[in-house]
Amino acid sequence: MPDALVGLDVGTSGVKGIAISPDGRPLATAEAAYPLHTPHPGFAEQEPEDWWRAAQDVLARLPRGPVGLSGQMHGLVVLDDGDRVLRPAILWNDQRTRAECEEIERAVGLDRLISLTGNRALTGFTAPKLLWLRGHEPETYARIRRIMLPKDYVRFRLTGEWAIDVADASGTLLFDVAHRRWSDEVCSALDIPLAWLPPAYESTEIAGAGDQAAAALGVGIAAPGPVSVVLGTSGVVFAALPGYAPDPQARAHVFCHAVPDTWHAMGVMLSAAGSAAWLRTALDAPFPELDAEAAGWAPGCEGLLFAPYLAGERTPHPDPDVRGAFVGLSLRHDRGALWRAMLEGVAFGLRDSLELLRALGVRPEVGRVSGGGARSELWLRIVASALRLPLERTESEEGSAFGAALLAGVRAGVFVDATDAVARCVRTRSRVEPEWDYEPQYARYRALYPTLKELP
Repeated sequence: MPDALVGLDVGTSGVKGIAISPDGRPLATAEAAYPLHTPHPGFAEQEPEDWWRAAQDVLARLPRGPVGLSGQMHGLVVLDDGDRVLRPAILWNDQRTRAECEEIERAVGLDRLISLTGNRALTGFTAPKLLWLRGHEPETYARIRRIMLPKDYVRFRLTGEWAIDVADASGTLLFDVAHRRWSDEVCSALDIPLAWLPPAYESTEIAGAGDQAAAALGVGIAAPGPVSVVLGTSGVVFAALPGYAPDPQARAHVFCHAVPDTWHAMGVMLSAAGSAAWLRTALDAPFPELDAEAAGWAPGCEGLLFAPYLAGERTPHPDPDVRGAFVGLSLRHDRGALWRAMLEGVAFGLRDSLELLRALGVRPEVGRVSGGGARSELWLRIVASALRLPLERTESEEGSAFGAALLAGVRAGVFVDATDAVARCVRTRSRVEPEWDYEPQYARYRALYPTLKELP
């Protein structure tokens, strides 16, 4: 029996790590940052070597034990026949592939693509990035021999194991999500060699999962019931499903879950805590000070609304070109009002995702919240009110890394399975109830996108 279980989350801003005891008590945490590169408008790239250096740094500061991995989804890492990285990784929030998404939906057929993969072609997914490379960097494309996602590159460097879990593979748009295997049909239609794709395993077999599945497991979402609400760089509402049931219009993503033979649905907005980070920098003030000033404003901020489409949007509007806005500004509005409107706008974006999950039959009575934004008490009160759903915080705030540590424990035999890991290790510590009526403001918010999408 190991003394510690280690989880690493290879995120967009850095690697976060946690070591926990076999009963889920946090023993140590560590993190290491790295830069994000935007060489052109709409581009988002990182150097895989930066992930590896950060992972080594974090592991050196944690107790030794079995390691599980989670990480940002959809990113494309390409290696040559000598296992050398061919170019910087193209990330989940990169928006360069609109034309390639249209090409994929034509080649496979939209209805067939949704039936096989649970999703339509979106700019963040992995397959459009490959087609972009083929069209724009053909010399690089011709040298590809292996494809990896971010956390799987770290695993490869750590253990020499070339593998992927079904939860992360589901976000490539090359995976048969219903049957939990690579899709011969999609790969053939897009002329992508199956030999480039790593062997796919259940998350518990390989101790790994995409960050959203790992975060959900880390807050106890192993089966239908509570939903996971993530206030990270992106915002996510996530629900486990009783079976594979794609949204016919693919407005919500349906992927394999980190629990074997289960699936999940989620809505993803691109700029949740990312909106907060942007506005805090623009206002040049610390988060607690802005929260205190925002608390002085009544809900609705006297008609001020914020559309959080700073990097385009994914759910419910798959639109890489739409941009954010403040609407309804008056001479009375100060930076506290701007801050509260931003918090409310993100909450309304999460509500959009929750409504899509409800349309799929999800009937949650509580949400489990994680991510950096969950440290703001005011934001949790706003989100609970906008969602009309109580929110619970768990003892560990390291959602994705904590879930990865649980997967490490399952693989090492510490836990019988993922359900056992959750039962033994996930504990709630506080609960936030809805307190404000945001229905009029939410109705106004929903009218923003049709106007904004028409702007040049």
